[in-house]
Amino acid sequence: MSKVKTFKLKKRKPNRSRAGDIALYIFLLLVAIIMIFPLVFAVSSALKPLDELFKFPPKLFPQNPTFDNFSDLVVTMGKSWVTFSRYLFNTIFITGVGTLGHLIVASMAAFVLAKYEFPGGKTFFNIVVTALMFNGYVTAIPNYLIINGLNLIDTPWAIIIPAFAAPMGLFLMKQFMEGLPMSLIEAAKIDGANEWKVFTSIVMPNVKPAWLTLIIFSVQGLWNNRAATFIYSEEKKTLVYAMQQIQGGGIARTGQGAAVTVVLMIVPIAIFIASESQILETMASSGLKD
Repeated sequence: MSKVKTFKLKKRKPNRSRAGDIALYIFLLLVAIIMIFPLVFAVSSALKPLDELFKFPPKLFPQNPTFDNFSDLVVTMGKSWVTFSRYLFNTIFITGVGTLGHLIVASMAAFVLAKYEFPGGKTFFNIVVTALMFNGYVTAIPNYLIINGLNLIDTPWAIIIPAFAAPMGLFLMKQFMEGLPMSLIEAAKIDGANEWKVFTSIVMPNVKPAWLTLIIFSVQGLWNNRAATFIYSEEKKTLVYAMQQIQGGGIARTGQGAAVTVVLMIVPIAIFIASESQILETMASSGLKD
């Protein structure tokens, strides 16, 4: 019988000292504290009674925490002739449809640009990259003229349709899809898969970090969109617009304004936390190469 030799892989040790590890952990801890401080401050402010909000010097944590600011916010929203549920529905509809459409359009366009060559493809992508350099304030007037020409003013589609064509999503998806080996797609076609099957079953699962990141950015942008430029009817306004009107109510509504900040940041933070682990796990297990 032939002897089978076994080899043990030695665990590679990092090329740094224990003092270097401690310094690195301290640095990361300081960065974490800086990053989480605004969230802690916002939540603690929302739990402070009105007299503590005006104390000087201000204290980070409330001495007598209370939920009165949130209950007052509910009462104020209840006095509006447009219900809170209507504002919430408008925001959820715009955010959900806009994000889904952005994901579909950006993914399908990126797949074609990344894996197929056709006349004008590179020029089109160069235009997309150029569009990334322009701030939203620069394109506000052209966007308004186009939306007005399409008779979409004072409708939620004035916010949703431009979200479909956001250049960041297309750029992000294309860069990820270019890393997929073409041999993987060709193997799927040899097995009888059509273009749609390749796109949905091969390409999209392998670029999961990209479209999860796209969803995070899209939700944050649409959820926090006041839509005041395109939507004028009160019953079509978004939740952010209604909440910011409360924040502008003066000193008496300072506590409610702090509660508004917490309410508005709940959804984007929840989406990010829910997607973060999947993004890290998928990126750690990805890295396909020809």
